[in-house]
Amino acid sequence: MLTDHLEWHQGQLVLPEDPAAWYQLGAGGGWQAVVADTTHLIAHDIVTARAGGRPGLTAAWCSLPFSVPVLCALATGPGVAALQTAIKAASAEGLPLQRAVVVLSSPGEGRIPAAVKAAATMLQSLVAAVVTVPCDPHIRTHGLADPDRLSRRTKEAAERAVAAVLAAAHRTWGDPLPPAPIPAALPAGPTQDPAQPVSEGGLTT
Repeated sequence: MLTDHLEWHQGQLVLPEDPAAWYQLGAGGGWQAVVADTTHLIAHDIVTARAGGRPGLTAAWCSLPFSVPVLCALATGPGVAALQTAIKAASAEGLPLQRAVVVLSSPGEGRIPAAVKAAATMLQSLVAAVVTVPCDPHIRTHGLADPDRLSRRTKEAAERAVAAVLAAAHRTWGDPLPPAPIPAALPAGPTQDPAQPVSEGGLTT
């Protein structure tokens, strides 16, 4: 997992959208696991892709070797309602919900609403696991810039989420996991003629 350690309120980095690029990066770096945090709207992506007769971004992520989808939502009435819509769309599209993990994030202190508990119970029969993450004021204020100050409950929830992802992978592909296929090398780009002048902007003159 790559993190920029920027302040929580700062804008997001511009990163590649193509899931294959991240798989290429993970394979090239020899890493055993890659955690990619996406922000695309899952239900909208699935419906739009189907209407346009093209592969969607969600399906592309799910099709990567040994990928385990982690669907995140706020532990609120509107949050789980949006999550249920996304799961219905994913189920209709035949995406691998049986190995997906749902993470419900509490936006504040206090008890989880009854509607959220009911939704979590319903989702347990559709996905591999449902994990609830408690509210952590430190994350809200500082993000992950200082992970040593995360609360014990937050760390325990993170451990449960990681264990759920690993268990879903083992149930699907076996334990230990077989080696992932190595993707083909990216095609080499055009080479620059050393005798050709280049402007400051990198364009040939």
